[in-house]
Amino acid sequence: MNVAINRLSHVLALTASLLSATAFADSAHAQDDGLVVYNAQHESLGREWIDAFTKETGIKVTMRQGSDMQFANQIIQEGDASPADVFLTENSPAMTLVDGAGLFAPVEKETLDQVPEQYRPADGMWTGIAARTTVFAYDKTKLTEDKLPKSLLDLADPAWKGRWGAAPAGADFQAIVAALLQLKGEDATKAWLKGLKDNATPYKGNSVAMKAVNAGEVEGAVIYHYYWFGDQAKTGENSKNVGLHYFKNQDPGAFVSVSGGGVLKSTQHMKEAQAFLKFITGKAGQAVLKDGTSYEYAVGKDAASNDKLVPLADLNAPKVEASTLDSKKVVELMTAAGLI
Repeated sequence: MNVAINRLSHVLALTASLLSATAFADSAHAQDDGLVVYNAQHESLGREWIDAFTKETGIKVTMRQGSDMQFANQIIQEGDASPADVFLTENSPAMTLVDGAGLFAPVEKETLDQVPEQYRPADGMWTGIAARTTVFAYDKTKLTEDKLPKSLLDLADPAWKGRWGAAPAGADFQAIVAALLQLKGEDATKAWLKGLKDNATPYKGNSVAMKAVNAGEVEGAVIYHYYWFGDQAKTGENSKNVGLHYFKNQDPGAFVSVSGGGVLKSTQHMKEAQAFLKFITGKAGQAVLKDGTSYEYAVGKDAASNDKLVPLADLNAPKVEASTLDSKKVVELMTAAGLI
């Protein structure tokens, strides 16, 4: 009987030891990851920011790459158990989704003060980190300035049937639709989506849509500006026949989409996570946008964007409250229209 008890005690002790070692290994592995950033921004831009931050602070950062809504939904599913410390997006609807679930920690005031109010939500639970503008990329060999659409809404006219393209399944385009919904209301948005379904050729991504314009497949496409600038900076082979039309006049087609950054309240690295967000919205982080290869707009106070870009102030963009862009309603409307 004593032998059996001794054996049981030995087994229990060994099991406890193994469990302790496993827990320690898991803990050590988590520590090895350092700061974990769920990056839905372009991978190259995320890497530029992280490398600059680590070089300045010595803080290790692990980047996990994905898309806006993929990560937003994942964070909501993970809840307080999320391994993410920071979430970065291309567009603001994904930030609004996570914010609505109550999963962000308040952004430190010093960080918020680095970004003008129009590029961050009023609740201070996340902040803008970069921006991009909607443009109409058009075939310069087929369209002259007098033949370009005066408004994004014009593209729903039957006269544009079969002549333009877009990438409606992507978060980029859905942010544009969310802005249209906020600016013009549900009825106008439904009517425009019907025109999109009837008139436009769908493509898988902004760059593919731009290539289609360049190849003469369609006369124009609704995209974000930086795809053209990025291609021009390389070989220009996918944009040599393409010009950019800026709608301006506070038109929905002049919408400026804000990329967001937020700190998860469940983070075990609050100090480092807040420091990272402060860095990318500060002078050094915004300089990455000016001097790097992303061609996205800098949004920090007094931060200059790349010299090749039309200045933000000259876009005459409509006033949109980024924190209230309704991604769920947009998906509902676009699904009903047969677009996604």
